[in-house]
This record gives sequence, C-alpha cells and structure tokens, in this order.
Amino acid sequence: MRKIIYQKCIELTNRAWLSNLIRQFTRSKISKIIIPFFVKIYKIDMSEFEYPYNEYTTLHELFIRKLKKGTRLIDSNINTVISPVDATIESAGSIEPSTDIKVKGKMYSLKEMLGNDEKAVQYRDGYFIVLYLSPKHYHRIHSPVNGKVISRWELGDRSYPVNRLGLEYGKNPLAKNYRSISEINHKTGKMALVKVGAMFVNSIEYTNGSMNLKKGEEIAYFSFGSTVVLLFEKDTFLIDERISVPHPVKMGEVIGHLVKK
Repeated sequence: MRKIIYQKCIELTNRAWLSNLIRQFTRSKISKIIIPFFVKIYKIDMSEFEYPYNEYTTLHELFIRKLKKGTRLIDSNINTVISPVDATIESAGSIEPSTDIKVKGKMYSLKEMLGNDEKAVQYRDGYFIVLYLSPKHYHRIHSPVNGKVISRWELGDRSYPVNRLGLEYGKNPLAKNYRSISEINHKTGKMALVKVGAMFVNSIEYTNGSMNLKKGEEIAYFSFGSTVVLLFEKDTFLIDERISVPHPVKMGEVIGHLVKK
C-alpha cells in the first residue's frame, strides 16, 4: 500500500510544467531569498566552496557551486578509482549474468538503463556502484579514472525521485529517468559513467568537451540532487574494502582499484 500511495503522489506531481516552473524559480533573482534557509536546513559546510552563501545570486548558482582550489586531494595512483561526486554509496555489487543489478531490493535491467543490449552484455558479471547526491551535496561530476571517452549518449525523459524512497518504491528511476551516459576506456578495460537526472530539475550540463580525461577532472554538473551509476567490466575492478553500504564519500576519495582481466 505504501508503495502504491508513493507512486500515485509522484505521478500527480511529476509534470513538465511543474519542473519548468521550479527550474525558472531556481534561476531567478528572487530565489536568493531562500538560500540562507536552504544552507541551514541541509547543513551545508560553505567553507569548502569558492564563496560564502550570501554571494550567490540565485539558488541555481548555489546548486552548481565550485570548490575552493586545493580543497580536495585526488589520489594519484594510476590503479585507483575515485568517487566522481560527493554522495552516499547507496548500493554496490556484482552485475548478474542476466545483466541485471539489484538496488534496494529491486532488479534493474542494464539493457534498459543503457538502451542497448550489446552495451549491457559487455558489463555482464562485472561490478556496479550507485551514488546518490542529495540537494545538500556538491553537484559537479568529475572523472573517476584516467581514460578516454569512446562514446556518449542520452536516454529517457522522466524525472522520478532517485532518493532512497525513489529507489525502493519508484518505477525504475535508474532506467526511466533522463540520463546521460559516457563510456570510458581506462587502464584495464572499459567502464560506463551513467548520470541520472532527478525529479523537478532534470538537467545535466557538460562543462568539458575533451575526450581525454584525467582523474579528478570536471566533466559536468547536475542542476539538482541526482544519482551516478558506475559500471565496470568483469574482472577489472575491486571495491575498496573499507566501504560498506550505505557509505558517504566525497569527490576524490578512493572507492576501488583497477585490476587486469
């Protein structure tokens, strides 16, 4: 019953006109009024960022705030994989032989998530990590590895929530929501970086057009809280032994290690 009520409420509020209205508001000068309350409610530590909260002129500017230079150290070991975002690791584990992943008790099809059966098969028996960004998190996305982008595509037009309730009760948001996918060749194989849009402000903006990526280099930003899914080929990745789900991480922290097939 809880699941049905949740889904009905989301369907009633998940409308394009409402998303557009909220997007317009967050980019308007009047939205500055609620910035102090937003920072207080979400307990955002502004000491990490370029400017104090009162110097941002819109809520959107606060959402996409940049870190101060030198705030984060990027691990330089060529075999490590870093978190591409500030987030909570909500789920991680092996990709099924059927190319499904299990997140919050629900099975997600990689074929549906990636929009292509051939792409999905490449990650069979590999490893996945789901990183959830709440509205309080730093919203910029960085490269988790040194590598080269070999393909990039977009799918979906929905904007269901991707928080814990959304993952548990939603209608497959990781495979239905708007998402932008980058495949990257790295030292020991290939990985997919799946950037999933969230409810209301369903936007992912690229800030880096280069195909050659350096670990820790900025790639894009979310306009609101959202989710990143990392997919690794079979026998190319080991998650760091210190991580147990749920696990908070910051961009630049080591989350795993590349291994040879």
